[in-house]
Amino acid sequence: MARSWLSISPGSPFSLANIPFGIISTQANPLHRPAIAIGDLALDLDKFASNGGFSELPSISQHLAVFSEPTLNDFAALGRNIHHDVRTYIQQILQEDGKYPAVLKDNPQLRDQALLPLPSVQNHLPLKVGDYTDFYVGLNHAYNVGVLFRGPDNALQPNYKHLPIIENPTATPKVPILRPSRKLDIELELAAFVCKPNELGDPIRIDRADEHIFGFVLMNDWSARDVQYWEYVPLGPFTSKNFGTTISPWVVLTDALEPFRTRSRVEDSQHRDGVLPYLREKRADTAYDIRFQVAIQPAGLGADGREIFCTGNARDLLFSFPQLVTHHTVTGCNLNTGDLLASGTISGVKLGTFGSFLEATKNGKEPLALKNGETRTFLQDGDGIIITGAAGNEGHYVGFGECAGVILPVVTYE
Repeated sequence: MARSWLSISPGSPFSLANIPFGIISTQANPLHRPAIAIGDLALDLDKFASNGGFSELPSISQHLAVFSEPTLNDFAALGRNIHHDVRTYIQQILQEDGKYPAVLKDNPQLRDQALLPLPSVQNHLPLKVGDYTDFYVGLNHAYNVGVLFRGPDNALQPNYKHLPIIENPTATPKVPILRPSRKLDIELELAAFVCKPNELGDPIRIDRADEHIFGFVLMNDWSARDVQYWEYVPLGPFTSKNFGTTISPWVVLTDALEPFRTRSRVEDSQHRDGVLPYLREKRADTAYDIRFQVAIQPAGLGADGREIFCTGNARDLLFSFPQLVTHHTVTGCNLNTGDLLASGTISGVKLGTFGSFLEATKNGKEPLALKNGETRTFLQDGDGIIITGAAGNEGHYVGFGECAGVILPVVTYE
């Protein structure tokens, strides 16, 4: 495996095998601009590009302005071939025996200006998000929640394994009360950014759907379960979901995850035989072997107070992201650069692998004991949630960094 001339910790999620893209600013330069993460450094692509860093890559020479933009949308819109060229070129520059290490390694002035310590940079939303669709293709989560509300015999709706769906109504509404949520929850998800748009009325074929995916981020779909319970019927969740969504700041390109393709571990004959022809993929390795951890950090405790709430794996998704793209556009819906498609909650089959408190505590009936002596049925003010994920092995991790957020008290409500 290739090594970098930079010193990179074996445990870093940003190995030479990764090269994730994000948007940064610094105290010295508050302008938002693209960067990549490598080890404990960020390579400022604006500074790098404007000082001849891409001089050995002709395919990007007419597009250098994308590295001065405040979002990654214009870079994403260049397409998968350009993404591949840029990522591979940067790897060759940072590789110990790469083709172009002199571009940066032997240029101390550029190195000092463009390589920034990660703690010194501020991350920002990597792309301007247009539309956002949250699917519901975590089979175990759908089953677990279905059992809670409908029992094991009716846990999954009849259409669930035939096509990727959005969330379904599950409860009968009662008279609402306006107050802070008492069942604030998380949802462990993986999400993909769209790079290549399609025209209105022009569905994306399954064998071309990969071309429309820029890269992936971790996602926490914060959920107010008590509000969700009431507003589910007849149209599904609305205000119970739209108050906040957290994603990781670095976008892992699709190419970086190619070595970790594998089979979904939740598919069965009913799913394979029931999928309509427009969703059928030629390859069997349609999932990614990405391992997740969700940690909770109770109020008043530092990083030493974190404890693992659950672990998970992207192999527990029933449908692939190309299938999500294709199904989204089957009626002619047009996707645009920056649209975000999320998987829905990713869960396993036992306690410790459930990607929400709703499942882990059986809707609050079985509180979880924390190491500090407290218990949780759902989140409390001051609690922090930190989601991490990575594919690969030590020294060669392809990871996302932290998808983190803290619950603040309600200031006012009327």
